[in-house]
Amino acid sequence: MSKLILFNKPYGVLSQFRPQEGQISLAEYISLPNVYPAGRLDKDSEGLLLLTDDGQLQHRIAHPKHKQEKTYWVQVEGIPDTDALHRLATGVVLKDGKTRPAKVSMIDAPDIWERDPPVRYRASIPTSWLSLTISEGRNRQVRRMTAAVGYPTLRLVRYRIGDWTLDPIPPGEWKLIEIADTMRQQKSQTTKKKSHAGKPTRHRRRRH
Repeated sequence: MSKLILFNKPYGVLSQFRPQEGQISLAEYISLPNVYPAGRLDKDSEGLLLLTDDGQLQHRIAHPKHKQEKTYWVQVEGIPDTDALHRLATGVVLKDGKTRPAKVSMIDAPDIWERDPPVRYRASIPTSWLSLTISEGRNRQVRRMTAAVGYPTLRLVRYRIGDWTLDPIPPGEWKLIEIADTMRQQKSQTTKKKSHAGKPTRHRRRRH
C-alpha cells in the first residue's frame, strides 16, 4: 500500500522538510518518514499540499504532462469585470508564454479559517473571491494571472488537486490515505499533527 498525505499547509510554511534558519518547514507538522511533496505550494499561499512515499504517484501528481487540475480560491483586490474573467478563462499572456484555458467564476467568500497574519486591505478598494482551476503549474502562476488582468491576489488558498480536496482538514493538520494502486483511494485515516492516529487537533506554532 502506498501512502498519500493530504496536508493543509498554513501561510508562511515552506513546502520542504529541510530546515532553513528562521523559517518553518514541513518537519514541524509531519513526522511520517519517507514521504515527499508531490509538487509545491508557495510560502505565502495556503491550502492543499500532497505528499507521498510512492515515486510513480508523485510523478503523476506533479509532472506537467499529466495536466492535473488544481482549484484555487483567490481573494483579489477589486471586483473583476467580464473582460478580466474572460481573459483568465481563455488564457493570459505572461512573460513565459500564454497560459492554458482555465475555469474561473466569482464566488462568495469561502467559510474558512482566518489567515495569520491577516490580509492587509486598502479601505478604499473592495475585495472579491474567485474560484480558479488550472491544469499547469508555473511558478506563482495564479498570482501572475490575476495581476496581468489588473486584479492583484491578496490571499491564495489551494482547495483541490485532482480528486483530492481540503475537506475537512484544519490548517496545520493532515490526513493519511492508503492506496492500493495509483490514483485510487482505498482507506482513509485522519491523523493528529506528528501522530498516526486519533482526532485531529488545531495546530499551534512551536515556540522557539
